[in-house]
Amino acid sequence: MAAALLLRGLRSSASRARHAFPSPSSNPSPFASSLSHRLYSSAAASTATSPAFSLGGVTDPARIRNVAVIAHVDHGKTTLMDRLLRQCGADIPHERAMDNISLERERGITISSKVTSVPWKENELNMVDTPGHADFGGEVERVVGMVEGAVLVVDAGEGPLAQTKFVLSKALKYGLRPILLLNKVDRPSVSEETCDEVQSLVFDLFANLGATEEQLDFPVLYASAKEGWASLEYTKCPPDDAKNMSPLLDSIVQHVRPPKADLEAPFQMLISMMERDFYLGRILTGRVTSGVIRVGDKVHGLRNTDEGVQKIEDGKVVKLMKKKGTSMVVIEAAGAGDIISMAGLSGPAIGHTVANPEVLTALPAVELDPPTISMTFGVNDSPLGGRDGTHVTGAKIGNRLMAEAETNLAINVLPGPLSESFEVQGRGELQLGILIENMRREGFELSVSPPRVMYKTERGERLEPIEEVTVEVDEEHVGFVMTTLNNRKGEVLDMGPVPGTMGRTRIFLTCPSRGLVGLKGVFNSHTRGTGFMHRAFQAYAKYKGPLGTVRKGVLVSVGKGSITSHALMSLEARGTLFVSPGMETYEGMIVGEHSRDSDLEINPVRTKELTNIRAPGKDENIRLSPPRLMTLEEAIGYVASDELIEVTPKVIRLRKKYLDANKRKMMKNKIDK
Repeated sequence: MAAALLLRGLRSSASRARHAFPSPSSNPSPFASSLSHRLYSSAAASTATSPAFSLGGVTDPARIRNVAVIAHVDHGKTTLMDRLLRQCGADIPHERAMDNISLERERGITISSKVTSVPWKENELNMVDTPGHADFGGEVERVVGMVEGAVLVVDAGEGPLAQTKFVLSKALKYGLRPILLLNKVDRPSVSEETCDEVQSLVFDLFANLGATEEQLDFPVLYASAKEGWASLEYTKCPPDDAKNMSPLLDSIVQHVRPPKADLEAPFQMLISMMERDFYLGRILTGRVTSGVIRVGDKVHGLRNTDEGVQKIEDGKVVKLMKKKGTSMVVIEAAGAGDIISMAGLSGPAIGHTVANPEVLTALPAVELDPPTISMTFGVNDSPLGGRDGTHVTGAKIGNRLMAEAETNLAINVLPGPLSESFEVQGRGELQLGILIENMRREGFELSVSPPRVMYKTERGERLEPIEEVTVEVDEEHVGFVMTTLNNRKGEVLDMGPVPGTMGRTRIFLTCPSRGLVGLKGVFNSHTRGTGFMHRAFQAYAKYKGPLGTVRKGVLVSVGKGSITSHALMSLEARGTLFVSPGMETYEGMIVGEHSRDSDLEINPVRTKELTNIRAPGKDENIRLSPPRLMTLEEAIGYVASDELIEVTPKVIRLRKKYLDANKRKMMKNKIDK
């Protein structure tokens, strides 16, 4: 570590010496006289004016900075974005203003990337907020091509974790020069020595990921996004007049290079985001690669195919928009280097190119990592199906999934093994769980299979996805974690105490993706919420063999009707119940977890036989333990290969794939043979 810090200090000294002289790129580049006449002869003024040098609605590219905020989950990206917006005068209606999806506010996570722009000292800063969960890594991959720089936010107490490595590798791959921001330095456990150690770990991470000399010379800032300040030097509490984000904003202007823009060339834009509007249709968002676009210009959509470039649609620009702060503002024109939204085309999607009619070449699309798991979505064919939802047919489910695949490139939708079923491929159960939850709230009813890992075969050898896992728990739970992950083919890479804490242990390990399915719920339950576990895709590796026993058997209903407390009273000793009296059940529905490894068929609708003999016991005296009610994510991780999840707008049920007991036995015997 000392050698790394020494090398870091030498690079920082060289960097300060270079920055003592002004960079020629910091001055506005002059526009060609012919281009200026063509752009600015119009008397129409833009609806939204920019503090950057702007005439006719086109911002000087030398005054634009495109930057993404990347980090591991819960390291403070969205809070940092709130403080930057406030610093630049934006009206913030509430905390986490960039999280405008209801599920994002409910869960406190960022699900999709968002773009906004803020003015700062005659410059226009286009900022991109990205998710931190590994399941939403596709959101990071598709936006890093829009920016020239990145702010890497690292928790000064935790240091770089699994997702930090993933997002940093994507930024370095696209040639971005990150700015390191050590966040949460106001915490009591964080000291200057801790920050130096974290800085050294980040430097080693840069080197291991193949960073260039320029990327290794990254600037370092210290901040508390919660308190709303950043500093170039380590401090716990800066003076009152310095409690702001100015050092970070100045560093972005100084260290992030302006976009390489050719305003003379024909217009081209690669679509990186897409939204749907009831009145405008598709709203396409991306960075203008070259040229100038104005409202009313004729454009067409292009895409690369195996046969060559294919034209998608001809049309014209109906509306141009740009996100400023928390509101969308209408503009009249935009130039190369800027990030804008346009309406007027209904065919192009993410990864396609919008260009002037004379342009016949499409821009290269962003390469995404392959999906690692898949689930089968189908029609809800249970006896209770169709009671709660409004969209219950296979056609409607298919249309909804295809619409999702258009806006989310990390999800693939293929025809399923059965009629009216669809195979949905994604990065993890959290990503697919968010999709199912959104469909459920929209009134869909469907049945969902358990997640299946997507294997690869190379040179006749079976490969499976391996993930990096970071676990931090109290010492009393270390034994449970080691036993559980060893049973799931996990391999420990490193283990040690967490710096600045007492009685906490951090474990770094690798584990097959199939071994991590359903582990989150078990982990949270056993550690009682005191531990955390993060994961990120690493690579494909040789198949590690079958897993050990990861779940007990289930209690399967053989009756149909309303569940009675009389029946549950005698069934409590058999295991853990998932239902309560009064709920509806049917044959083949899972009503609990068996205390043994085998499944057990039970009758939860059995009623008490009535006689004319008075008995001392009454139904009112029956006391049952509270049932275990599963969330959607818990259900996805719980079900086995011969089971399904029944999802409706009002309830989530678990069931066997084959409801009839005789058919289940027949299929089991067929598989065993």
